[in-house]
Amino acid sequence: MMETAYQKKNVVWDWLTTVDHKKIAILYLIGGTLFFMKAGVMAILMRLQLMYPEQSLLSGQTYNELLTMHGTIMLFLAVTPLIFAFMNYIVPLQIGARDVAFPFLNALGFWIFFFGGLLLSLSWFLGGAPDAGWFAYTPLSTREYGSSGMDFYVLGLQVSGLGTLISGINFIVTIINMRAPGMTMMRLPLFCWTTLIVSILIVFAFTPLAAGLAMLMLDRLFGAQFFQVDAGGNVVLWQHIFWVFGHPEVYILVLPAFGIISEVVPAFSRKRLFGYTTMVFAVLLIAFLGFMVWVHHMFTVGIGPIANSVFALSSMAIAVPTGIKIFNWLFTMWGGKITFSTAMLCASSFVPTFVLGGITGVMVAMAPVDHLYHDTYFVVAHFHYIFIGGIILGLFAGLYYWYPKMFGHLLNETLGQWMFWLMYIGFHVTFFVQHILGLIGMPRRYFTYMDGEGLNTYNFISTMGTFLMTAAVVVLIINIIYSAWKGERVQSGDPWGARTLEWSIPSPVPEYNFAQVPQVRALDPWFYEKVHGDGSMKAATPVEDIHMPTPSILPFIMAFGLFWWGLGMTMMPMEQPWLPPFIVIAAGVVLTFGAMIVRSVKEDHGHHIPKETVESMERGR
Repeated sequence: MMETAYQKKNVVWDWLTTVDHKKIAILYLIGGTLFFMKAGVMAILMRLQLMYPEQSLLSGQTYNELLTMHGTIMLFLAVTPLIFAFMNYIVPLQIGARDVAFPFLNALGFWIFFFGGLLLSLSWFLGGAPDAGWFAYTPLSTREYGSSGMDFYVLGLQVSGLGTLISGINFIVTIINMRAPGMTMMRLPLFCWTTLIVSILIVFAFTPLAAGLAMLMLDRLFGAQFFQVDAGGNVVLWQHIFWVFGHPEVYILVLPAFGIISEVVPAFSRKRLFGYTTMVFAVLLIAFLGFMVWVHHMFTVGIGPIANSVFALSSMAIAVPTGIKIFNWLFTMWGGKITFSTAMLCASSFVPTFVLGGITGVMVAMAPVDHLYHDTYFVVAHFHYIFIGGIILGLFAGLYYWYPKMFGHLLNETLGQWMFWLMYIGFHVTFFVQHILGLIGMPRRYFTYMDGEGLNTYNFISTMGTFLMTAAVVVLIINIIYSAWKGERVQSGDPWGARTLEWSIPSPVPEYNFAQVPQVRALDPWFYEKVHGDGSMKAATPVEDIHMPTPSILPFIMAFGLFWWGLGMTMMPMEQPWLPPFIVIAAGVVLTFGAMIVRSVKEDHGHHIPKETVESMERGR
């Protein structure tokens, strides 16, 4: 049946049922931002507790819960969905596709992630949040020592991780199978390359995490003995399982930021990315070595000098491909006609900040030195220089760069520059002094400290920095609201004079992305057509009816069922659950499998946007 894609719809129903990769990207952006702000509030509370010695703002238990939830949310529920937001919106546009390979699974991945995060967050109201640290080391996370909140940790991350795994598989298939004619692998933009490699890392890293969480769940809920030492279990086994996931996870988060920087720097330097081929192979090498360094998180466990030495060498070796990328970005900027927009400020400042985080990473990669640093604030400073100084700056660069493509208007540059400087200065004020705290000997994860130990001034300075970072986030929110009403509307699809395919189509992007599938003739295809062609992309297909997937409520129902299924399992150990757990579990199972059965037996061939509608829309633009 021929239908138009532009019929009036109920707004709420439209967003609940959408399978459009662009709308799902915005859902990821909203969900990730909400979790990011939640984790930020937790960070502020912890810094207020440490602002002065012997504070009593928070108890030790509450501090442990905030510490655990802050790290867990930032790692799994804030940065990851923000990265997936850009992947969802930009990757299909950069490869010339009209959607991802599996639109239904794309929606399912988002809703599973969202309900997994919601399940984890409910722990605050149902017995207390998890309190064993975001790494959930056994035996602190076992039934004997861990609070009931650890059940929410285990089940919430299992649900949320399933959504991430689904999305990773989807992007692998999309990039390999759905490229436009002429878009060879060595013409892929760097952001698409990093998305492909990260998606492969997700498949290989999230599976051991899922296995480890299943083992911990069996220990906690069903009396298994994987991590029970007195029953023959091994607590170090959890550390191996977690860090086999945990260190590739660092690259799962930072490689897309590398990809964003590799798009922003050439666009605002007015130059082609220096050393494209070496950049691609550097990404591949980082991904390969990323699975060979996990034991550097365990140098103090007592594995032995030979194993420590091997993993120390592999940890230092991974700095080589990272260094290649740093120099390539610098050479791209060298001699370029640089425009220091907010996006370029974030991208260029990413380079020295990430280098500093990398240098401290090489320091802690030396096993003897790590014995001194390991349980101190030096390590806290190191990984925040990677996560915030690296990943978050990359995400801000991507936000300001692609915002007009996503929403049809520019963010205010004056407010953007205020946001950047508040964030950049506040970040360094907060975390640079934590290196000094670590060298002095302040332990990690302590909720208070004594007066007269030389820690007062640096902790006070660090807390002051968090106020500047908070102000930066407030300015960003004001900018988004102000720009929605007063922002400069984009008159063309390419406000930056950019190079890649997404800028060849209108902003915001029509539902069908491309009226005609583009013919790619070179690396940086949009720039090539502007210089060597007539300023428009050559078409590989005529204008014709465009097939689009049909919206569906089933992904929402499946994810909602998994939420109830997980909630019921967390209720099993409770002394007085508010409902019989097996009723809640049964409801979740029925919802999940019922929706799966409906999806299996109901034929859905999608719908078509008629050729006449497409032509009318394009003429109107």
